[in-house]
Amino acid sequence: MSNESNRILVTRSSMPPLEEYLEEIAPLWESHWLTNMGREHRKLEAALRERLGVKNIALFTNGHSALECILEALQLPRNSEVITTPFSFASTTHAIVRKNLMPVFADIKADDFTLDPESVEKLITPRTVAIVPVHVYGLPCDVKAIQDIADRHGLKVIYDAAHAFDVRVDGRGIADFGDASMFSFHATKVFNTIEGGAVCFRDTALYPVLEQWKNFGIVGPESVVYSGGNAKMNEFCAAMGVCNLRHLDDEIAKRKKVAERYWENLADVSGVRTFQPAENVRHNYAYLPVTFEPDVFGATRDDVFDALAKRNVGARKYFYPLISDYERYRAIYASERTPTAVHAAATVLALPMYADLSLEDVDRICAIVKGVRPCA
Repeated sequence: MSNESNRILVTRSSMPPLEEYLEEIAPLWESHWLTNMGREHRKLEAALRERLGVKNIALFTNGHSALECILEALQLPRNSEVITTPFSFASTTHAIVRKNLMPVFADIKADDFTLDPESVEKLITPRTVAIVPVHVYGLPCDVKAIQDIADRHGLKVIYDAAHAFDVRVDGRGIADFGDASMFSFHATKVFNTIEGGAVCFRDTALYPVLEQWKNFGIVGPESVVYSGGNAKMNEFCAAMGVCNLRHLDDEIAKRKKVAERYWENLADVSGVRTFQPAENVRHNYAYLPVTFEPDVFGATRDDVFDALAKRNVGARKYFYPLISDYERYRAIYASERTPTAVHAAATVLALPMYADLSLEDVDRICAIVKGVRPCA
């Protein structure tokens, strides 16, 4: 593992056989219909409705645009408060801010790093209009408790489900919870369309609104009624999704074997904690998060990160820093108000995870982890 060719990346995109993709996109050379909701777009939309078990889904050029558009379509009052988590990717908070809403950061649960319902309820004010929880690493939030809070206070629930494609809770698809769920189909995700995203939503009346918002607000040949953007998924990305969806079961099965090998290797290492799904959850094995408690393990998360990097193994401090510690937000928010999130950000590391990662490489990675000594 001394050169770049032997480097193990933290993730690697899944792709269908080249011949399959070429066959899927060949008709585009005849139709010349490359974007604007063409054949592949419609085909993927229909396939995803079936796979996810939802009635309503709209495709977008990426997950961030999907989240912005659903926040806009729900017509949440400007400058109202939206409770969310600081333990997420920047996109979650940025989308809220860019829609002229005020993020309010609740703390997270120690057992799975998802939004803590008790913390959420304490932060509700007359200005609160919505909750934006995140299914972190594909581990589902406490969907029942969050919905109970929302129902009692008359709040919308919009899930950031970027990590949770195809996850199920008690046999129910993750997209069926809340008022809406956003998915990312970025190249690094379990299911990808190269770049892309989608939003599933409960209110069927939102479909034409979302379609118009992502297409400049155009509602007819000579009519533009919204200040919409351009967030349409193109046909080549949709075709990649059509192909990848056919192989999704195999993709997840391979990832499961990789995850189980990690869990087996690290099960008895003091101070090391892995995250496994509850029995009522069908997981997608999107990520392999591990936490390191230095007082017990004998080394910090950063020590492990550095040791892996020296051996050409990629890992990611995911999520670090907290969103509330970004330069953009640190003058507004005090991270010490979310102590569990602070601790998570300081101790978690995402180890390499992808379908074609060999079990031998997993063993090698775990051996490096177990052998870490504090850096001088």
